[in-house]
Amino acid sequence: MSIVRNVLGSNLVPCCQSPVTGFFRDGYCASAPEDLGRHVVCAVMDESFLSYSKSRGNDLSTPNPAYGFPGLKPGDRWCVCAARWQEALQDGFAPQVVLEATDESALEIISLSDLKTHALDGKKS
Repeated sequence: MSIVRNVLGSNLVPCCQSPVTGFFRDGYCASAPEDLGRHVVCAVMDESFLSYSKSRGNDLSTPNPAYGFPGLKPGDRWCVCAARWQEALQDGFAPQVVLEATDESALEIISLSDLKTHALDGKKS
């Protein structure tokens, strides 16, 4: 993988290896032209976001063995679509994010201040 930057301008770090996430299923929330959903936000799952995502047609909590998908539970980290995270923010269901593991391309859709407000560790810079 070439050098990919996070929303803070440093090298992108992995989001999660268990369960393994990312468009390329390599643990990173990096994007590519073929990733039409732009799975670039490293989000920490919680009950409200999982329920919200399911209500919007993307059930992330039910296992799907055919695709090797274990189903997510609160506390799991997962690369979510930037547009879905923004939508969840507008509707009051945005989960926390890991800034260091969120691809800088998320900034084309989401403001850095909104991401920082939802940072997992409260990191504002």
